[in-house]
Amino acid sequence: MSASRRSGTTDEVGPDEPEQPEESEQPDRDGSDLLAALLDGMDAALCAFDADGAVTHWNREAERILGWTASEAVGRRGLAGWAVRSADAEEVEGRLLSAMNAPGRQVHEFALLTKDGGRVLVRTQSAAVRGTDGKPAGVYCAFSEVHAQIDLERSIALSEALFEDASWGVVLVDADLRPAVVNAHAARALGTGRTSALGRPLGELLAQGVEELESALTHVLAEGAPPAPAEIWVGVRTPDGERRRCWRCGFVRLASPLAEEPVPLGVGWLFQDVTEAKQGEQEASVLRFRTNQLHRAARAAAECEDPTEAATVHLDFALAGFADHALIDRIAGATAPESEPAAPVRLVRLASTPSGAPGPSLLAGRAGLPVRYREGHPALSCVDRASTVRAGVGSVPPDQAREWALARQWPGDAVHALCAVLRSRGRNLGVVTFLRGAGRTPFERADASYAEDVAVRIAAALDLAGLVGRE
Repeated sequence: MSASRRSGTTDEVGPDEPEQPEESEQPDRDGSDLLAALLDGMDAALCAFDADGAVTHWNREAERILGWTASEAVGRRGLAGWAVRSADAEEVEGRLLSAMNAPGRQVHEFALLTKDGGRVLVRTQSAAVRGTDGKPAGVYCAFSEVHAQIDLERSIALSEALFEDASWGVVLVDADLRPAVVNAHAARALGTGRTSALGRPLGELLAQGVEELESALTHVLAEGAPPAPAEIWVGVRTPDGERRRCWRCGFVRLASPLAEEPVPLGVGWLFQDVTEAKQGEQEASVLRFRTNQLHRAARAAAECEDPTEAATVHLDFALAGFADHALIDRIAGATAPESEPAAPVRLVRLASTPSGAPGPSLLAGRAGLPVRYREGHPALSCVDRASTVRAGVGSVPPDQAREWALARQWPGDAVHALCAVLRSRGRNLGVVTFLRGAGRTPFERADASYAEDVAVRIAAALDLAGLVGRE
């Protein structure tokens, strides 16, 4: 606009031309509109006071909490009688306005009045507003309901505690199924550092169980949290080799609270190592089953008229869930006391389980021909030592494993063997051999104890059969 228009005189512009805004006024109006939009969009209630204590700003969140609109609040001097009880107004206003002369922010809690006469306990943060000359020109005050603030603080405190002091693993997995945050416990369980695990595929962190874990995470992203924890067996890489662990896992889907529609941010994965407890449960279950099998075998064997048949009954009951094949080899000829010189041991096959379809043990060796065991065979070593012997083929190709089994006169699919000596009345009567295929784990110490219990019962039956035969 020309200087003459600003002085009030006319110029060549006609009277029908619309009045143009002052150039200096347009930025101010844009700035005030932007400020109003920012204030109204805040999640926290905000009001401001000038140096005399008059309200200059009042946003929508303050209106929501107290019920007073901006037109009703702005311009009022102080809070007495409308936002604060008159008896409390002097103290409240004094604490708020004291922020003009104090460095930083001040935090206070006090009760405010709502438009309908109710009271709301709020927590405020107030700080001075400086003018262009640097002197205090007023105070701004942000406040929220105390319970909402406490809920927020609890959420933050819980999050920090989970990622610092939790006694179970906590991992935040993003939508690409890669760790975004890992707490200290989870990092130790994964055998890596908290930062080195971030952004890496789960397949690089775990040797086994990755497919099951990723399937669970994908399900949670699509369907939500499962109703109960899940137990997942994983393989963790360590400097000493791979360790098999059982983790009890819980999952929660994470969604952004700022989006209008739920947007999945990932999955919160919480887990605890329950390997020892799980192994204890499995061992107890196996022990109960085996004890029950021994009891059932003893009762069934007691009904057998032929002691040799009773020996095969013990063998059949022991085989269930324990091994794939079983053999009973008896020492050929009369057994001699251990004090006498021992002759070369010859073993005759007495009974064996079918090598094809499953079924009861079959009696064999009626001709009395010795089994062609080579020197150093586990069964011969078992008799020589009068103790249990374990053997295995190890990690070799299937064709070599088959050759290993056939060379020892065992079924071709055997890869693990356990030989227990048959002793009765201080004498060695023979050997019972249990065999497992490639689908089973090697025999362990607990398996050897069970095999020895079975061998005692078989040996007693065979000793009885010898006495009955002589009679």
